[in-house]
Amino acid sequence: MKTVTTAKTKKPAEPKNLPADAATMKSLVEIFKSLADLSRLRILFLLAEHGEMHVSAICEQLGQSQPAVSHHLTQLKNAELVGYRRDGKFNFYKLDSQLLGTVIESFYPAAATAQQKLTFGELELNFKRKG
Repeated sequence: MKTVTTAKTKKPAEPKNLPADAATMKSLVEIFKSLADLSRLRILFLLAEHGEMHVSAICEQLGQSQPAVSHHLTQLKNAELVGYRRDGKFNFYKLDSQLLGTVIESFYPAAATAQQKLTFGELELNFKRKG
């Protein structure tokens, strides 16, 4: 009988000179995981266009079931991309623009001080820091 030995895998070294600490990087990973789903991205665009929306309105716009949309909203809420308020039995969701601003500033440091325009193919994002 053959004995197979395996070498221990080394833990990858932390890259040096990153613009953010480990906690921020972990948070960004969760954000990008959330953004990597078409339905969640569509929800964010709906909330950006309409402001606050009830779950059933989001379901109607997406043509998806309430459990599916609620799952996506939970993912977005856990990534701190959306916030919500409860009114009786109903939850109303909205973008959490503070975190989105922080994400943009992480990648585009000039965004903290000036009006910026980002272009992604046919999509153009204009933003300006208040205050």
